[in-house]
Amino acid sequence: MQRDNPDNANPTILNVSQLPSRAQKRATARVGSDSKYDSVVLSSPYWRDASSDDGREVREEVTDDALDEQEIYDLISTVSDPEHPHTLGELNVVRLPDIHLTPPRDNPRGLANILVELTPTINHCSLATVIGLALRVRLEQALPPNYRIDIRMKEGSHAQDDQVNKQLADKERVAAALENDTLGGVVENMLKTCAL
Repeated sequence: MQRDNPDNANPTILNVSQLPSRAQKRATARVGSDSKYDSVVLSSPYWRDASSDDGREVREEVTDDALDEQEIYDLISTVSDPEHPHTLGELNVVRLPDIHLTPPRDNPRGLANILVELTPTINHCSLATVIGLALRVRLEQALPPNYRIDIRMKEGSHAQDDQVNKQLADKERVAAALENDTLGGVVENMLKTCAL
């Protein structure tokens, strides 16, 4: 859902070629309207579609590669902004240096922590909480359940960063927000530009 009058009508927009990437993992380019985001969208290396023994379609976990900050960035940088026709990576709301991963000790299936610090395009962004909510949903859908996800406003980047951070950290508020049809629809639209 795009608003008619965005808070920041002229944000700084990065060219897709300026976004951090791992060139050797880029998908081969396609031709046509559905290839618009191929240069930044990578398929999730953590879940893949497969068929079970009885022929049903299922999703199975892929554990070949170790997760790193670049892969987390690849998952969330393609989320659309709710006000602008650009991704959060292009608007520099999500930045690779602001993603912090603490892998589990000794046990590869242990609990790992992911901290994503957001930098809104303006310090009074009214949709900062919605952006954080969409990133949480994206990561929860794409990653195995042994990842603890923390989405926060980068310190000093938002006029009400304490309040926004409190809302994003409250599991009950997050669950209630996702049950709201209007808010759920906004988040769903934001995730349409992401690879499955």
